[in-house]
Amino acid sequence: MEISSGLIHLYHGDGKGKTTAALGLTIRAAGSGFRVVFVQFLKSRPTGELSVLGDLPGVTLLRGKESGSFTFAMSEEEKEKTKRLHTENLNAAIALASSGDCDMLVLDEVVGAYGRDLIDKAVLEAFVRNKPDRLELVMTGRSPAQWMIDCADYVSEIRKIKHPYDRGVPARTGIEK
Repeated sequence: MEISSGLIHLYHGDGKGKTTAALGLTIRAAGSGFRVVFVQFLKSRPTGELSVLGDLPGVTLLRGKESGSFTFAMSEEEKEKTKRLHTENLNAAIALASSGDCDMLVLDEVVGAYGRDLIDKAVLEAFVRNKPDRLELVMTGRSPAQWMIDCADYVSEIRKIKHPYDRGVPARTGIEK
């Protein structure tokens, strides 16, 4: 099933739920017969959604970063390897979207990868500004560049008011990971 006119969604902010919103759209689209490419940036740990995403018909998952370290703890070499991997995943997703083999493209945490210079910024911006008309595009992450907000049709800011992590409660399996 192909979307006749695709729009751009941006879920951003410091609150919990950006990826969850993107996953909800992925499930809805896949359930309607759409072909979805879900790309995760800045994430390499196993999470609960991965076992389900991989089993959904019509969903392709691309993810990972070269290092298991948080970005602030990476060496320059690790950052460069991560940037190469993220850009390779982005280019693979762009190829699928451009060939018509993708109805919805989810770029989870691409905003953070962009802000930390862990992706080819020019490639991302050129693609977003010139995406195929029929493609539904979803981007998530904190602190988007103004051009991302300007390009988006849907902009939802998810703001943290309160979070258990602030009390020292670690991420819980099945809820935050």
